[in-house]
Amino acid sequence: MKENLKKHRILTGVAASSGIAVGRALFINRASGGSFSTEIIHPKHFVREEKRLERAVADQACEFENAETKVRGMSQEQSDLLEAYSMICRDPKLMELARKAIRQDRLPAGLAWEKAVRSVLKSFEKIDVPYLRERAEDVKSVGSRVAARLRGRKAEPSPALGCRVIMAHDLTPADTLALAPENILALATEMGGQTSHTGILARGQRLPCVVGVTGLEEAARDGAMVIVDGIRGLVIVNPMPDELAAYQKKQELLNLFEARLRQEAHLPAKTEDGCRVRVYGNIETTNDALRIRDLGGEGIGLYRTEFGYLSRLDLPTEEELYADYTRIVRGMAPDRVVLRTLDIGADKSLAGIPKLEESNPVLGLRSIRLSLYCPDLLRSQCRAILRAATHGNAALMFPMVSGLRELRQAKGIIEEARRELLERGEPCAENLPVGVMIELPSSVFLAPALAKEADFFSIGSNDLIQYILGVDRENKYVSYLYQPLHSAVLEAVRQVVEAARQAGIRVSVCGEMASDPFCLPLLMAMGIDEFSVTPQAIPILKYLIRRLNMPELRKLLAQVYDKVSTETTRRLMEKYMNGRFSQELQFINLGAKEDA
Repeated sequence: MKENLKKHRILTGVAASSGIAVGRALFINRASGGSFSTEIIHPKHFVREEKRLERAVADQACEFENAETKVRGMSQEQSDLLEAYSMICRDPKLMELARKAIRQDRLPAGLAWEKAVRSVLKSFEKIDVPYLRERAEDVKSVGSRVAARLRGRKAEPSPALGCRVIMAHDLTPADTLALAPENILALATEMGGQTSHTGILARGQRLPCVVGVTGLEEAARDGAMVIVDGIRGLVIVNPMPDELAAYQKKQELLNLFEARLRQEAHLPAKTEDGCRVRVYGNIETTNDALRIRDLGGEGIGLYRTEFGYLSRLDLPTEEELYADYTRIVRGMAPDRVVLRTLDIGADKSLAGIPKLEESNPVLGLRSIRLSLYCPDLLRSQCRAILRAATHGNAALMFPMVSGLRELRQAKGIIEEARRELLERGEPCAENLPVGVMIELPSSVFLAPALAKEADFFSIGSNDLIQYILGVDRENKYVSYLYQPLHSAVLEAVRQVVEAARQAGIRVSVCGEMASDPFCLPLLMAMGIDEFSVTPQAIPILKYLIRRLNMPELRKLLAQVYDKVSTETTRRLMEKYMNGRFSQELQFINLGAKEDA
């Protein structure tokens, strides 16, 4: 123990909430470990095991519900998360799978529950969208807590005495509610990703947070001095004196910078010479929308509606979709909300959709193609959006459009949905703006034609870069080739902007490129009208925009057009931005990933 307390370690994880904290570590839970008996049970014990399971699930659901009652009216984000956890616990299909495993497979309650959870998690296995893939962590977290109860080892968080850096194998909203927020300096966990619930809670409380830290439990012990760097995604255990001094100074500067960001957050995104652009936020759930205005966002540039499908075991009804979309549209009014239609592939387990075996699902039946393959699915979603649009300022956007045929077919389904609503006597939007997400090389080449039939463009930078360069950014062997400043990528953006200009429609950029400070000057110079970014990037992006001027950026763009080497362009942009924002760039998380 003494040796571990003194050993200096630098651990790498995922920066889930920006900030820096220096303090003593306190673990509130570790990996549960242990396994259930694999003994096959006798039929006479079926009822006993079912009752054990029902009691564990009910007790866990009550814990979440009691915690939700405590935060109701104080934190909508935490309230929504706890409500979702309770719903996972009480999901009848999950319980049905567990009962089936008890009676048909003759498994004891613990093994039956774990089998049921694994079955549900299979629907998340092949999801290639990070924020959706990480929703499986919510199911895992609920599953592990119920399993712990069945083992008779319900974990209770330790009380935090004095300010501490709270560490854990994983954290649930209920865990954090057992701690006094004023006593928490930062969070660090072995499990989770950037969009997991721990990150959401940390950002809501403005706490530095690093998740997915391999080796955290082994390296750190209660009482060890630690630094949590929520900018670079580091946890430094037992820092050296010079590291400690440097981070304490950096922490002071960061506090001043964040205070300035908050002070300026609601100022318009207007360059020094008066060029006005708009900065929107990207969201996955209704609770994410609450933060957009607080952070200075001017609307929602991308609502990823697929979460409303993949976070459940059955298809949402039109009424459920309508209620969800209306809550966001009405809540953001008069600001705009862009709702992207379902953006998943046929390789995902989705009720009502046949799961197809495809050798390469990334290039298969997905996004708009899947929606056109299952027109009833799209028609239901369009009806919900058309109805919700009557409550505010809404627009609809189709993902992964490759050509005119797809766009025209999809627009035809919108009109069918509108006619059905009118026949039902339902109010619906008469002129719903329809946008196209530019994510494929074909849509770049056909941008002039698409611009004549679309009301706006949104460049989905992540997928567009991958398809142009043929690079999987999640593949560690080739991810170095994923270069937003590649000449081919910049030329594609230029062509799309030019097509939009000729047609008189607006064009936005979303994905990582939109919040990359080294791409920002070039996108501005090309004429991008809007940026749609992860909520926490909104204040920083607006801060940078207000300190740029267009004549200078256009000269910079002209220099870039003369470059062929991506590395040369990158060095040029780094030199320019470091020259103007040397202090600010050290506080910006340049490694954050986001799906577009």
